[in-house]
Amino acid sequence: MNTQFSRRRAWLMAGGATGLALAFAVAGSAQAQTTTTAADDTKVEEVVITGIRAGLENSIALKKQSTSIVEAISAEDIGKLPDTSIAESLARLPGLTAQRLDGRAQVISIRGLGPDFTSTLLNGREQVSTGDNRGVEFDQYPSEILSGVVVYKTPDAGLIGQGLSGTADLRTIRPLTYGKRILSANARYEMNSEKKLNPDAKDTGHRFSATYVNQFANDTVGLALAVSDISTPTQSKRFNAWGYPTINAANDRVIGGAKPYVQSNNLERFGAIGVLEYKPNDKVTTSLDVYYSEFQEEQILRGIELPLQWSSATLQPTRTTSAGLITNGTFSGVKGVMRNDLNTRDTTLKSAGWNLNYLTDNGWSLTADLSYSSADRTDVIFESYSGTGPNGVGATDTLGFTTTPGAGTMFASTLDYTDRNLFKLTDPQGWGGGASGGALTQAGFYNTPSITDELTAARFTAKRDLEWGPVKSVEFGVNASRREKDKEVHESFLTFGGRIADGAPTSRAIPQEAIIGVAKLDLIGIKAMLAYDPTYLLKNGFYTLIADANPAVQTRNWSVREDVQVAYAKFGVDSQVGSIPVTGNFGLQVVRTDQFSKGVAVNPSAPASPTVTDDGAKYTYALPSLNLTFDAGNELYIRVGAARTLARARMDELRASQSFNQNTSRLTSTDPNNSYFSANGGNPNLRPYIADGVDVAVEKYFGRSAYLSAAVYHKELSNFVNSNSSSYKDFSDYLFLLSTAQQAQLGTKIGLVSGPDNGDGGYIRGLELSASLQGDLLWEPLKSFGLIISGSFTDSKVTLEKGTNPITIPGLSKTVVNTTFYYEKNGFNARISNRYRGKFLGEVAGLSAARVFRTVDKESVVDAQVGYEFRDGPLNGLSLLLQANNITNEPFKTYENDDPRQTIDYQKYGATYMVGVSYRF
Repeated sequence: MNTQFSRRRAWLMAGGATGLALAFAVAGSAQAQTTTTAADDTKVEEVVITGIRAGLENSIALKKQSTSIVEAISAEDIGKLPDTSIAESLARLPGLTAQRLDGRAQVISIRGLGPDFTSTLLNGREQVSTGDNRGVEFDQYPSEILSGVVVYKTPDAGLIGQGLSGTADLRTIRPLTYGKRILSANARYEMNSEKKLNPDAKDTGHRFSATYVNQFANDTVGLALAVSDISTPTQSKRFNAWGYPTINAANDRVIGGAKPYVQSNNLERFGAIGVLEYKPNDKVTTSLDVYYSEFQEEQILRGIELPLQWSSATLQPTRTTSAGLITNGTFSGVKGVMRNDLNTRDTTLKSAGWNLNYLTDNGWSLTADLSYSSADRTDVIFESYSGTGPNGVGATDTLGFTTTPGAGTMFASTLDYTDRNLFKLTDPQGWGGGASGGALTQAGFYNTPSITDELTAARFTAKRDLEWGPVKSVEFGVNASRREKDKEVHESFLTFGGRIADGAPTSRAIPQEAIIGVAKLDLIGIKAMLAYDPTYLLKNGFYTLIADANPAVQTRNWSVREDVQVAYAKFGVDSQVGSIPVTGNFGLQVVRTDQFSKGVAVNPSAPASPTVTDDGAKYTYALPSLNLTFDAGNELYIRVGAARTLARARMDELRASQSFNQNTSRLTSTDPNNSYFSANGGNPNLRPYIADGVDVAVEKYFGRSAYLSAAVYHKELSNFVNSNSSSYKDFSDYLFLLSTAQQAQLGTKIGLVSGPDNGDGGYIRGLELSASLQGDLLWEPLKSFGLIISGSFTDSKVTLEKGTNPITIPGLSKTVVNTTFYYEKNGFNARISNRYRGKFLGEVAGLSAARVFRTVDKESVVDAQVGYEFRDGPLNGLSLLLQANNITNEPFKTYENDDPRQTIDYQKYGATYMVGVSYRF
């Protein structure tokens, strides 16, 4: 019911908005023609526009004046972008989508290609990422301290760091261009409709920000400073299924296990930006940009992991089956693992850039630009287990279950999970029995992955105007950069003093001092469970850390270095085709890359001591580009773009590390595809993805505040990386690891080595429709109303290897519809927005924080806000705001086997409410 309602709501809003857009367009064309003549004979009083319209007009101006096909966001006022996060604002643009993580939009996709195909710039300079790969996590950049974003869908030769799908350039205010003194401050109080789901969590937060802009020394020096401090609590009810195995010859499926949680997050972030400009005369301009961000996040997770079909539990014969899925039944002998987990993330992001421009006497504009960007991230993934006893000991549960297709599973329990006398710290499933070095009691797990990412760059350009017929300008440039990214992983078991063979205990009582109450688990039908503080247990000696001696852990460490040199030439065009003016540019980038990775590989002669390995590759690509704009008159423009773009492979896929695996259950198998031996790893020799694209857009403007646009594009993709490519390997050198008896039983010495490799390719193509319209285009009394709507319809086909079935490109939603209705008059403003996106293949967290791909179901998210700005009197400069996000509590859902009934993740985050005040001095 909810899914149907979400889709219907999105399409009703889109349908109604489209009808209004058509009406506006017809009326607007007539009005534009009549008002143009009148404007010539009328003296117009200057009107200063602020609020929603100010942001829209600035965005439309950027789009209209650009020589490329772009989308833009502009601040409605100093320190006020349309949304609380950059990703949410970007997700409203035509052809862009966001993926929610813990209830907030974090990464973006452009035109159906995932975050790793998008590059992100800050004031035109490439930025590092805090994630494992290239995709920038936009919640690192406070929206309060940015002035806008420009998204380039078609690049030009001078755009350094361009992405394959597009490029997002985050921009800060330029104080000399702004030309006024301003001091503004913002404060917001934040809460969630779910309140706090864990007794030790926070349920309220704040967002504070301030911006100062001024000019000095006869307007030759400009200074802009902005700071932001936020504390954002979020609550999540998370159902997670292990999967749905088949149980009989009829291929009926049943839930294999479940890992539900109530999760409470608190995000603390401080961000600061400084811009210093100096322009002593008309020939010299220099600027320094500095950005700093500290980001701390705490996740409290409590739940009960329930091993079901994939365990020693027994599915009872009385059950209900619907179309091959068992939806109702009972498991007996269930040994649940009660989890009190804590995850933390500490991240620091730094960026600095210095620019010097000099205008020579003969008209050349010479520019030097130096930049640096770095990110440091450390995670702690702390799992604490408890149960009725160690594996094979203690009471078991009899669980009735009801699986609701598309919405998770509810359980009826016979045990009281709040009984401290029944539950103790232990290893209920015996997960530590197979630990390298000997069996131990795995009463928890402690994982501390860390990431460092550094990028330095130097750019030099020369530009001047020309009179070479249609060529009106020329620009040459070179850019050299080095990026180094390292990942380090440490994993340890939480034990009670050592290994079982050494006499270490297999369980311990939960101390009263650690217990903080109970956590309700109504999301799965279980009343509640014990809530305790796992950090108390670690700090007070209840746990002993024993490092995981499995060599595969060390092979998760890697470093990648990329040296990239770019040389380019760009020529500006200003001419005519018949009577039609044509502007634009054409040019060529030549990109040379030297990539190198160092990692860890298992040494067959000493498997317990992996060795360092390294490899790399060098390659050069030429990237031509063309952008032309035809002015058809009456503010009608036709844009044509053509370009070759590239995206280097994911950082983790470039790793040199190689792991080695042994599967005792396959010892006698003679099938090399399912053999005892296997290996996997990265590929430092990967070549980049390549796209050859063509874009055509038609844009009709109605003055400064309205437009209609239609765009089509087609990209031919090649060198597409197959992340699961594999080949056969003879593992004869590893036979000494087996006993004589095992060697006699071994079915085959041949096994699979899997890892990424460049494969085939395909295409991605789409249609984008968008409009930003004001009510007075239809009828003057509707002047205060407005509509912003966009729809993207994308198709794709990619084959990883010739002769194989096509795959879905990660991040691709075939249908995306964004709609915003707004009202603004005499300082009062109101807005309601809907973001709908169809299903897509998303990247989510898997086992041991590894990233995995799953099908994410369609979603429709509704946000709204109202505000009032005092424009005169003693309160002049004061603004009030009330904002609500995710009003309908839209769930985040993933599923497997291309069957939406087989739910893997079902998460609900509640609605977030904010009330705020801002003041301009």
